[in-house]
Amino acid sequence: MSKRLVTYLKLHKVSLLLALLSSVFHYTFAYHLERTDFIKLLSLFAALFFLCYKLIQFEKWNYKFLLGMGILFRLIFLLVEPNLSQDYFRFIWDGYLVSNFMNPYLSIPDQLITQSDVVIANAQELYDGMGSLSARHFSNYPPLNQFAFAIAAVLGGKSILGSVIAMRGIIIFADIGIFYFGRKLLKNLNRSPHLIFWYFLNPLVIIELTGNLHFEGVMLFFFVWAIYLISIKKWQWAGVVYACSIAVKLVPLLFLPLFVKHFGFKKSILFFLFVGGTCLFLFLPFYSPEFIDNYSKTIGLWFSNFEFNAGLWNGIKYIAKQFDAKPWEFIKTYGQITPILTILMVLLFTFLRKNQKLPVLITSMLWILTLYYFMSTTVHPWYIIFLVLLAIFTEYRYALLWSAVVVLSYFAYSKTDFEENLWLLSIEYFAVYTYLLYEIITAYGKKVIFRKKNT
Repeated sequence: MSKRLVTYLKLHKVSLLLALLSSVFHYTFAYHLERTDFIKLLSLFAALFFLCYKLIQFEKWNYKFLLGMGILFRLIFLLVEPNLSQDYFRFIWDGYLVSNFMNPYLSIPDQLITQSDVVIANAQELYDGMGSLSARHFSNYPPLNQFAFAIAAVLGGKSILGSVIAMRGIIIFADIGIFYFGRKLLKNLNRSPHLIFWYFLNPLVIIELTGNLHFEGVMLFFFVWAIYLISIKKWQWAGVVYACSIAVKLVPLLFLPLFVKHFGFKKSILFFLFVGGTCLFLFLPFYSPEFIDNYSKTIGLWFSNFEFNAGLWNGIKYIAKQFDAKPWEFIKTYGQITPILTILMVLLFTFLRKNQKLPVLITSMLWILTLYYFMSTTVHPWYIIFLVLLAIFTEYRYALLWSAVVVLSYFAYSKTDFEENLWLLSIEYFAVYTYLLYEIITAYGKKVIFRKKNT
């Protein structure tokens, strides 16, 4: 053994032990966990978050080591099907449709499964796996997401696991891209580049994206790339890349009005033309007269039909029930109000914040998405990952706490009817609200002190 290697092992022995433990826990999570075993799931999550914190604490300037560990943790999941989500069955289903030049927005699985000439390999297994809720609705995944599904279906051949591996490859490369551009963006914002590891090593990110195949990571790759391009004044290319982010997941649409103040009126119009033109180009292959109606109805369901891990909604629903309101009817009314409140909130942040400065713009994005999730009836754990990425470019850290305590919502997976435990959700949101309030008060105090020093 070379002298250099021996010295390295001595200097980093604690970190190597932590990395080994993390690998073991990730392996256990991937291959030896049933999602109904909530205690085991909670214990593994807690251990992984502690190890993540210690690894960053000990090696935050050793970016090659932490980058290598982040990739290794992801590769552990490579050869196993997701154990916390069944969405990937629908991904593969849509991928087979697109690869056979069929429009996934025009037919539902319930209809296609009855056809004798269905072109989907493993159709019955995919249909059973996606569940009745997904099977009776049109696809809600935007076009660039559909193209990724199609690539996975082609590369996977007729193997479900093969398609899973292909999707994992796409997601892992996207996360590496986030690391690359995120680190550059942090430097451009005069922030410590090691902060990117709070995303790259975050157990929620690894488990929900690489492990459970949610494509938020691909959306965030294009998003952070676009923001980086804006930071170096290449706003035209940023518009094209930003549109790609929207074409994976629609969430970045929320932030478009903020660019009016950042760019100024004339330049923002040109930026919107680049974004809109690229979006139209990506949606065009799927366009048909029925597309808009089918797609908008499917998206609308998230506002008025579904609920999971909600914050304010659970409190409002509890109060409404005291006045004999029927939850299944009240949620439809609430779902009609939420988009209006969201639009008003976006307009307030657009015109009342100094979004000309990029750090302020990103902070506005963080606030808008946070308040939107607070109001939403459905907040799946992987939704928080967008907040995690935004937070590392700001002074706020409540999103990191939320990424840890959101595991409490997984309790619903331990029940056959997915019944939530409101006490656990109360603990989750109490922790987030309390820490957020603390950070707001602290930030305000710093501003007051700064003003006094300069007067």
